[in-house]
This record gives sequence, C-alpha cells and structure tokens, in this order.
Amino acid sequence: MVALRPSEIEPFIRRPSERAAVVLVYGPDDGLVAERASAIVKAAAGKADDPFSLVRLDGAEISSDPARLIDEATTVSLFGDRRVVWVRDCGARNVLPAVQPLLERPDTGSLVVIEAGDLKKGTGLRKKVEEHPTAVAIPCYPDTAQDIARLVDQELKEAKLDIDRDAREALEAHLGADRLASRGELRKLCLYAHGQPRITLADVAAIVGDASAFAMDELIDAVAGGDLAEADATLRKLEASGIPASVAGTMLIRHFQLLDRARAEIGPGRSATDVVERLQPPVFFRRRPVVARQLGLWSKDRIARALDLLDETMHQSRAKPHLAGAIVSETILKLARAASVASRR
Repeated sequence: MVALRPSEIEPFIRRPSERAAVVLVYGPDDGLVAERASAIVKAAAGKADDPFSLVRLDGAEISSDPARLIDEATTVSLFGDRRVVWVRDCGARNVLPAVQPLLERPDTGSLVVIEAGDLKKGTGLRKKVEEHPTAVAIPCYPDTAQDIARLVDQELKEAKLDIDRDAREALEAHLGADRLASRGELRKLCLYAHGQPRITLADVAAIVGDASAFAMDELIDAVAGGDLAEADATLRKLEASGIPASVAGTMLIRHFQLLDRARAEIGPGRSATDVVERLQPPVFFRRRPVVARQLGLWSKDRIARALDLLDETMHQSRAKPHLAGAIVSETILKLARAASVASRR
C-alpha cells in the first residue's frame, strides 16, 4: 500500500483499518509524527490498561533485539482484544530487520504502530511498507498555512476565544515548525488569555515571544540579513531555552523557500517590497521591510545553494543526533557570513 494521501490520513487515524497490520508514521515533523501515532494507538487500543493489549517499545530495543517485535506482535491479548504494539523513538535507526518478519507474517492479529524520522523515498523501511498490501505509511511534513489556520481555529474554538486580526497574523507566522510545539504554544496562549473576550497582539508577543518563537524570527532575519553577531547571540539564546537545533534548521528551510518564491515574482513593475506585501501566507507586517532587504542579498542561484546546504545539514543532523546542534550552528554561521559578504558589495 502506498503512503496515504492527505485526504485519507485523518479518517484512517480516527478509525484504523482492521486490514492494517503495520502502520509507519514518519517525516521531518517529529511533533506531528508523535501526535498522529498516539491518536492511532488510542483509536485502536482504547483506554485499556491491559499490558497484553497495549505494549510500548522504543527503537533502541528492537534495533538491538529484532526478534522482540515479532514476539510482542504474536502474543495473544489477555482479553482477546486486538493487541497494539507501539514503537517510539526510532529516528534514523535501522529497524527493518525487526519489521521484516511482520511483513512476512501479516496475520498476527496485532497492530504495530512505528514512529520514525524523515525517511528517504524508495529506500529501506519506507519502501517495504509502501509496497506491502497490509501496511500503511503516513507521512508527516511541516504544517502548511492552511494546516496552521485550522489548528488555530480548533484550539480557539475549544477555549471559546476570539482573536484580533493582527494578533492572528503574528501568531500564525510563528507556528508550524513542529505540530506539538505549535499546539503547546496555542494552549499556553489560550490559558494566558482565559477570562478575557479576545486575544490581542500584546498577548501573542507576551506568551509566544516568551517561548522563543519571536526569537526564532530574530535568528532567521539575522542569518538571511548577514548579521553574524546577532545570529550567534540569538542561536545561543534559543539553545539555552531548549529549542532543538532541528527546529531552527526547519524554519530556515521554510524561510529560504519563501525567499525563492518571492525572488521568482520580482520583475518589471514588481519590486521586492511589492512582492513581499502580497506574499501568501502573509509575512508579519513588521518584518516585511526586513524580508524585502534580504531579497536584495540573495539571488536565485544563491538561494538554491543555501537550500541545498540546509537539506544536507538536516540530513547530517538526523544521522548524527549527538552532533545536531554543532552541525546546524555551523551552517547558520556560514549562511550569515555569505549574506554579510553580499551586503558589503
């Protein structure tokens, strides 16, 4: 079975198919991977506390002992319910030797849900799952503008709150790198605004800024604008607040993709300022002059090279998680240095 299409994912999560023996949830958005895997497990296993109905493993366990997974999947549930095996934190580990026996024996009666990282198309575990008739692959990529808008609507509806237009624009501009992080920021904001009728821009700046989302913008603009000292200082501030290096890398990729799209729209009668004013999703109004200046520093070719470097950086940081911070930091300073050189020309 190939990877589920976007329109098929939510219905499957609400009601996992009885035909599915293995569900692989993977992608660069670790928070969305965790959220979707948890929802599938809850839908399949319910609230049962029976350890024979739901067992939790991690990638390290099945990587070091591949037979453990098939043993757990073939164990009969104590009360005869469908057994669910939840494998977390696989990351970049090679767990295919543990999963292969399941694919060869899909009639175990169990559901195995596996959380993995960003897997390359046509290789390894992702290829095996997508090709198997009783396995399902669910990709998890960073939220689009529409996804973020729906997430904001959902959390505000549950909290029974409205939001000012400029506050919403600022809020949506600071969400999206990681689903769980975005949801956490929204819930924290709603809690902060509890008891008042509307969320204002001041509320967003006070709460989301406190969580370093606004500092992430400072980092991005320092890097793309060539301010090495500010990039280094802001990066250290983010690291001290516990923001993973992968989040900074993902946000930089998104920003350079935005610059690439904006650069392609500049032409006769359309200045950088005009293009930035009309970008969708909109750039927060206070950042628009800064982003317009960045377009003067980054040509289309230079943006393409920056994106190649960032892609390779994210690949290396996932392959060597213990060095992720150093790898991303080095790339951040390289990009800031390149923009600094361009600004002096």
